[in-house]
Amino acid sequence: MLRSLDIRDVLIIDRLSLELQPGLNVLTGETGAGKSILLDALGFVLGWRGRADLVRQGAAQGEVTAAFDLPPTHAARTVLEEAGIEAEDELILRRVNAADGRKTAFINDRRVSGEVLRDLSDHLVELHGQHDDRGLLNPRGHRALLDAFAGLDLAALRSAWAAQRQARAALAEAEGALARAAAEEDFLRHAVAELDKLNPEAGEDEALDARRRLMQGGARIREDVAKALAALSEDGAEGRMRDALRWLEGASDRAEGRLDGALDALSRALIELGEAQAGVEGALEALDFDPGELERVEERLFAIRALARKHGVLPDDLGGFAEGLRVRLAAIDGGAAGIAKLAKAVAEAEAAYATEAARVTKARVAAAKRLDAAMAAELAPLKMERAVFATEISAGEAGPEGVDAVTFTVATNPGAPSGPLNRIASGGELSRFLLALKVCLTGDSPGLTLIFDEIDRGVGGATADAVGRRLKALAQGAQVLVVTHSPQVAAFGARHWRVEKRVAGGQTLSTVTALPPEERVEEIARMLAGDTVTEAARAAARALLAG
Repeated sequence: MLRSLDIRDVLIIDRLSLELQPGLNVLTGETGAGKSILLDALGFVLGWRGRADLVRQGAAQGEVTAAFDLPPTHAARTVLEEAGIEAEDELILRRVNAADGRKTAFINDRRVSGEVLRDLSDHLVELHGQHDDRGLLNPRGHRALLDAFAGLDLAALRSAWAAQRQARAALAEAEGALARAAAEEDFLRHAVAELDKLNPEAGEDEALDARRRLMQGGARIREDVAKALAALSEDGAEGRMRDALRWLEGASDRAEGRLDGALDALSRALIELGEAQAGVEGALEALDFDPGELERVEERLFAIRALARKHGVLPDDLGGFAEGLRVRLAAIDGGAAGIAKLAKAVAEAEAAYATEAARVTKARVAAAKRLDAAMAAELAPLKMERAVFATEISAGEAGPEGVDAVTFTVATNPGAPSGPLNRIASGGELSRFLLALKVCLTGDSPGLTLIFDEIDRGVGGATADAVGRRLKALAQGAQVLVVTHSPQVAAFGARHWRVEKRVAGGQTLSTVTALPPEERVEEIARMLAGDTVTEAARAAARALLAG
């Protein structure tokens, strides 16, 4: 509920404080007195886009502060939580407009953006007037209004829509991948066959290169190695050392131990010589190769390296590359089965969405009939018993909210063509349609402050009285603020403010005065009689106030 509105230096308002209460609050005044300025100021602090030149002439800045009571379950608390602002029982909005056009907004003294204010305002204030395209006249919001009237929970429908979208996306992605893979199927099959035939192994390139170099160098060093082996054999060093050992052993008995050391060293040398001879023999055997083997080694080495260059990978990575190609080829071979499985999932998701959408459509159709009946009951007291209100449900674009398009239409007279509210109804009729519709939908917006801007324009007499009674009934469970020129409507207000202009110091200023009972009589008498208030007008005013 809007508890107070404080305005400083806005247009022709210098200082103004307005304390509001629950129930029906009425603002009256002559045309041009500044009633619309109050709504401009309230829209400014709520972040609504409006006129830019709000700062009073000569002032450095204009400022508007609005205080709201916020019950524990109020929907505005969710917006505050998402904005990282701690919700309290009192919500204070303040917005400053500097003379240079800069705007600064605060929520509970914490600076915020205008976007946060606008999100918050959707749960605080609802404005209704003949040219209001934010509320009931906006066809884009009619489906949500009908859903709120029906008490529909769309969570299951939204979930089904999301599942359907995910299934379709998965199928599209798989089909795209399969199409891309199929385009290179010939290449994949040829490449995999070529790699499988060669079957390269990790480390094989290095091993083949080493074997090749060894065989290439073997021819050049084998002769020297063979000569070395001959020098170490029986005909060479080994034979000479054995002869020396035999001669020394024959002489050692007569040498009195002087040859023992030499004999031991020579024996060890023969052992070392044998090991050297065995090593040289092994090397010579390794160098003994088939020239055809060199050709085969070179052929495989060159084939591996050529294939690696062809695919732009290292020779050791050919095995992993081949496995990747096999996976892609397997995707093609098994793609049809995968696509069929995903297509089945899409069909199931679409069927689930269609079932849920049909349930919601059925509920909307039933709710539309109830709303139309409720509107007929509301229009009769407003002297529009011959008018026909209809909630039209047609096929719309499928989405998370279902497949229905909802439009509120009216026909002002039997047999007359029906059409959208704002195109068919005249000013006075439109006002009454909006009021009746809001009365029927009042349960959809608990905690809102409802503002009706001259919604009684174009009506008078018994019809204006009926409008006032509906506003009073609507205000029993909510806070309603009405800007009106109708004395019949003003008489139903629980609190009454008069807006008027005065000239002070050469400046025109707008003031708002809370009216006690006697001054209410005078104001309503003025609304009845015009410039000259007569006793008859006062008597009529008292009669209206008495109900």
